[in-house]
Amino acid sequence: MVRIAVLVSGGGTNLQALIDAQARGELKNGAIAAVISSKPGAYALERAEKAGIPGYVVARKEFSSNREMTLALVDKLKELDIGLVVLAGFMHILTEEMVAAYPNAILNVHPALIPSFCGAGYYGLHVHEAALAYGVKVTGATVHFVNEEPDGGPIVLQKAVEIQEGDTPEVLQRRVMEQAEWRILPRAVSLFCEGRLSVEGRTVHIKQDKESK
Repeated sequence: MVRIAVLVSGGGTNLQALIDAQARGELKNGAIAAVISSKPGAYALERAEKAGIPGYVVARKEFSSNREMTLALVDKLKELDIGLVVLAGFMHILTEEMVAAYPNAILNVHPALIPSFCGAGYYGLHVHEAALAYGVKVTGATVHFVNEEPDGGPIVLQKAVEIQEGDTPEVLQRRVMEQAEWRILPRAVSLFCEGRLSVEGRTVHIKQDKESK
């Protein structure tokens, strides 16, 4: 059973999607063992408590740099015997020590179809503002492994979402969450925990489920 840690900074909507998936038995061979917030008082910690999941705080403001915070996070993750790290609305850039400690074992969900509207500065509503400003007809979400480049790791899953006439960034954000993020993030986590993901260069291969053969 893979022990999962979910890193959060705010409300924890993607965390809730994972909690709900776990309750439905959809995180095969994995269990959420910890929720770690970069802010004390984040609502995501309340979600964890309601689900009976231990919550921890590694507050960014207590460290002089992202590197110091990253090292503290790595220490906490190792202490908790974590096998998979999931970034779910975690609003800080982690330094290379995290990737070195968890190579191809950190998943992030991004609210666009990478490589569109991703990288430094593209987070939260900014992503959807950019998609609408560009006039694209389709957006979506991507789950990818984390490497040293923001939003630059190998892609695990993607799901497209159509943009509709009259969309605002807020309306589009909600649709992308409901139709894409909340579906593919639990799926990717389960695939990892089942040992069905392998990485070759930039390509993530998904092994067929033995039960479906």
